[in-house]
Amino acid sequence: MSAKNEHSEAALNQKFMEMIKLLNIYLNHFPKHEKFALANVIRNTAYELYNLVTECQKRYYKKTSLTELDITHEKLRMQVYLANELGYFNFKDGKEMHHDNAPKRFMSITRLIDEMGRMIGGWINKLKEMGNFR
Repeated sequence: MSAKNEHSEAALNQKFMEMIKLLNIYLNHFPKHEKFALANVIRNTAYELYNLVTECQKRYYKKTSLTELDITHEKLRMQVYLANELGYFNFKDGKEMHHDNAPKRFMSITRLIDEMGRMIGGWINKLKEMGNFR
């Protein structure tokens, strides 16, 4: 593995940590009735995403793992989008609040998720260029 790949993988790990810390703060404010529903699904998908990042870094043949990573990333993106559409970013400590923070919360977490998506896509494209996407 080249130093560039190690750096890119370290950057992906760092971006994930930044995303999961922020995501957990927001999920803790979701409505109480969602604590064991959508909030838990989103959290579990995010953790699965990290497991797949680790798996992809360790596998010699990466195609299946990277494809699963890409799919899981898209699941997370869509789950966060659903939570936004349901208004769950408007909640604080489980209670609905009418404030301007909801769009900021949604935009800050989707920015991180999108950055991770670009990094995953770049990883896939690099392996395709090298002929190692198998």
